[in-house]
Amino acid sequence: MKAVWSIAKKELMTYFTSPIAYTVIAIFVLLSGFFYYSLVWWFNTQAMQMARNPYYFQQININQMVFAPLFHNLSIVLLLMLPLVSMRLFSEEKKLGTEELLFTSPVSVTQIIMGKYLASLIVLFTMLFLSAVPTFFAFVYGNPELAPYLLGYLGLFLLGAAFLGLGVFWSALTENQIVSAVLTFGTLLLFWVISWAAYSVRGFWHDVLNYLSFFEHFDGMTKGVLDTTDLVYYLSFAFFGLFLTHSVIQFRRWR
Repeated sequence: MKAVWSIAKKELMTYFTSPIAYTVIAIFVLLSGFFYYSLVWWFNTQAMQMARNPYYFQQININQMVFAPLFHNLSIVLLLMLPLVSMRLFSEEKKLGTEELLFTSPVSVTQIIMGKYLASLIVLFTMLFLSAVPTFFAFVYGNPELAPYLLGYLGLFLLGAAFLGLGVFWSALTENQIVSAVLTFGTLLLFWVISWAAYSVRGFWHDVLNYLSFFEHFDGMTKGVLDTTDLVYYLSFAFFGLFLTHSVIQFRRWR
């Protein structure tokens, strides 16, 4: 575990001594703040209109009207931004010629992969935490339900972890960071639009395509529903990406 953390610290220093992490985090926080402000403004407008009718006013739910749309918007932003976080993890090592030195060090391939992946997860957590800061005021001045809120952010973290697992794999395949980011984004986009294709089929293939979609598993968490199927899906996807990365690196080492 010590070796994993040492590699993670080295990667974090690389992230935060270059513009990558600051740019990605700043854009993500800026967009999340814009979405949150827009949704709160719209919620207040709707609440004022519904206040004229006591029945409709009782149906107002800040979780459904503000936080659920916010989480869905942030999931799309993560799809756009996380390929930029994962693109350099192995591509940069190949381009600088430090890959062989890294893989001949006393640490194992698994520890190297886990250390780099852990660093990217810490960047993801930082992005989500900073985006959550403005939403704390909703609990000061309003009464949203805590469980759907926390599950929404858990869903974003698991979604991001799956994205990064795939990004690490593509980064291990090419030395060009731009190519790695584009391949990651293209693959993630494919898994996003799979859910659209599910509407045009029925039966077995409808269920298969829905299961493969990232966002079908995310929707329940934004509503406060924690399903073990969703947890297994995201963790399995992240593990599969790291497994493929390990296989690629081992093949290249023994080639």
